[in-house]
Amino acid sequence: MTINVKKSFATRPATHHRWWVAVLFFLIYTIAASDRANLGVVLPFIRKEFVMTNAEAGGLVSLFLLAYALIQLPSAWLISRFGVRKVFTISMLLTSIVTGLTGLANSIFHLKICRVMLGIAEGPLPIGVTSTINNWFPSKEKGIASGIFLSSIKLGPVITPILGALIISVWGWKEVFFFFALPGIILPLLWYVFVTDRPPSSRFTNQQEVDLINEKVNDIQEGNNAELGYKKIPYLDTFIRVKQIKTLETTKSVYRSWNVWGCSLGYCFQLGISSLLLAWMPTYLLTEKHLSVMGMGFVAAAPWVGAVLGNITGGIISDKLLAKRRKPGMMISALSTSVMMLLLIYAPANPFLYAALLFLTGLLLSIGFSAYMVYPMSFIAKDKFPTANALVNMGGQLGAAATPFIGGIILDHLGWNTVFVFMAGISILTFLMLLSIDEPTKINP
Repeated sequence: MTINVKKSFATRPATHHRWWVAVLFFLIYTIAASDRANLGVVLPFIRKEFVMTNAEAGGLVSLFLLAYALIQLPSAWLISRFGVRKVFTISMLLTSIVTGLTGLANSIFHLKICRVMLGIAEGPLPIGVTSTINNWFPSKEKGIASGIFLSSIKLGPVITPILGALIISVWGWKEVFFFFALPGIILPLLWYVFVTDRPPSSRFTNQQEVDLINEKVNDIQEGNNAELGYKKIPYLDTFIRVKQIKTLETTKSVYRSWNVWGCSLGYCFQLGISSLLLAWMPTYLLTEKHLSVMGMGFVAAAPWVGAVLGNITGGIISDKLLAKRRKPGMMISALSTSVMMLLLIYAPANPFLYAALLFLTGLLLSIGFSAYMVYPMSFIAKDKFPTANALVNMGGQLGAAATPFIGGIILDHLGWNTVFVFMAGISILTFLMLLSIDEPTKINP
């Protein structure tokens, strides 16, 4: 009888709490992404109340991203010191409070202060999510989990233009911030209750799920021979520089790794494009394509609908089809995005055609985004990963901070076509940067 009980326990199926964790960080970051995106929607209406040049308007958008970028390394230290659970919960609560305060701003100076505060408050969230993914998912699921996370970043801008345009039409631009502040008060409390820093300390996971996460389960017993996924792809592996790389176990080695810095710079350029589109596309659609407020809301959402699909698709391709190779998706995104930027220059003002092109742009741009998050996980020790992730995300956010301001300067002197050429150019730079880093994938002989 005892043997049967032990056998029954040993064959007991693993729980799936890690996917509920994914649902929760998806919902929380969708709200956070909406909080950062709503300024782009209300910006044309703010400019009617507060006169500013394009460069000044771009600078207002960039303030959040600059503060957000500079807080990344301190956030990594906070998470390493106090854990994801505490820091993440407090960060999201503060994000919602500052969002609400933005609706009370009565001058450009107050708006600037609120945007800086929002960047500081929200800064720990991405490191908290990626650290959670690294701790809660086996390597074969990290790309998909990262795709889910990044989809939430893009779903926020899908919701924001539509809901924001409706709120503005009924009430005004200040009410947008009040409405968007409310959901972020409840969700972080759920996180604190249901998500622990490590799976073994969660009351919602059994030992089978913990073993699966820690990759102690024999994949063959699950019907998945992991070795089948690691066959060489000769020409591709040569092109993407596949190498076996020693795990980096010290902070110094992380800071000295060109692979980390190269990934950071590539993310800098690509996130810069995403940020520029997010900040300026509503204005472009209203002033250049002459869409209505509601029409702008729906068309401006199109690239982010595509981005949601692109992030999930990219994670699946990276994990399943390419056997955890991360660079191919990043490189495909860089090349295809440069082409899409040039196509957008010549697109007619037809809202349906332009929405379709923006949808495709968002999809192609985002296929490689999850790979930037997962890339350092394969060669960085888990306790040092927050630092590596902070470096990658800091690079990305500095790019995101720079491009709305640069876009504003270009608009003041050269016009919209040059803005699209600029985005095509930095996307090509991304591809060139990615050629210089290794693909740290284990390959069977």
